[in-house]
Amino acid sequence: VNTCEGLIVTEMVFAGILNELEPAEIVATLSALIFQEKTDEGMDSELPERLVTVCERMREIARHLGQEQKNHGLPVDPLEYSATSLKLGLVHVVFEWACGVPFSSICELTDVQEGSIVRCITRLDELCREVRNCARVVGNPTLYRKMEAASEAIKRDIVFASSLYVS
Repeated sequence: VNTCEGLIVTEMVFAGILNELEPAEIVATLSALIFQEKTDEGMDSELPERLVTVCERMREIARHLGQEQKNHGLPVDPLEYSATSLKLGLVHVVFEWACGVPFSSICELTDVQEGSIVRCITRLDELCREVRNCARVVGNPTLYRKMEAASEAIKRDIVFASSLYVS
């Protein structure tokens, strides 16, 4: 996994966290690893309870990994590692996008610029392919199929238009 913090993704795959989720929930969860910008937004109050729970589990994994790195002599602060590895600013936006909500509507859910949303979603598709390949390698056909469905859920409309000027 080269798109984001590979340790966290690997732990999530081996812990089976993604297996329990629907494709839209998977991409929303993974967006926390892709999105890089600082925002004032924490977790959205309108986020489904399952997503809130999964985001908390991701934070626990990140803190644990930070602590393990610190225990092995690396100059890592577990809380800082968690905070810099996970940015939850677009979790709700990506969830709604994967559920089929129009781009103009998801833009109203956040103060993040449209270009940053598009960049996050296109990078998210790359991460979906990487996790799908991981699932194939570790022999998890269920996750493989879910990652294909997750990728398809976000590949639509203006975000994946080859050009805004030529149709």
